[in-house]
Parts: sequence; structure tokens; C-alpha cells
Amino acid sequence: MEARQFRITGRVQGVGFRFFVERVAREIGVNGWVRNCQDGAVEVLAECSLKKMEQLRAALLQGPPGSRVEQVSEQTTARSISRRGFSIEATRLA
Repeated sequence: MEARQFRITGRVQGVGFRFFVERVAREIGVNGWVRNCQDGAVEVLAECSLKKMEQLRAALLQGPPGSRVEQVSEQTTARSISRRGFSIEATRLA
């Protein structure tokens, strides 16, 4: 299992990006969450196999119709997902 944190910038809020990520993550079997950030970015914490992580990354780079992804930064993290499944979390405040 891999655990990674993604930060997506561009036109990614107000276009259904979190709902898109939640749907894709559930379809491919990723554990974790997605949330908006106050600065207009979207943050994702994901835990899954390397193959599934590659599928998630590809979806994040594409985004839903109406979005415009400018950058997807990614880092490996030691954070562990304490639950199974994928959810939309509250906006990250600063």
C-alpha cells in the first residue's frame, strides 16, 4: 500500500472537482479523502496500491468537465488512513 498526498491547483473549485475525485476513488478502490483549501486548491490524501495510485493521478490530471488543472503536486506521506472508503472532507482552513 502507498500513501500519498496530492495538491491540485487551477480552476478546481466550483466545478465539481471533489465529487469527481470521490467518484473515481470509489470506483477504483482508493481509501482517503478530498477537500478544498482556502487558497483555491484541492487536497487529496490517498492510500492504495501503486497501480491504483497511477489511475488516481491520471484522473487528477484530467479533472471533470469545466475544470482546468494547472498543476498536480504529489508527495509520499507516512500518514495512515484510519478508515476504509473515500469521502469529501470539510474545507482546510489555512
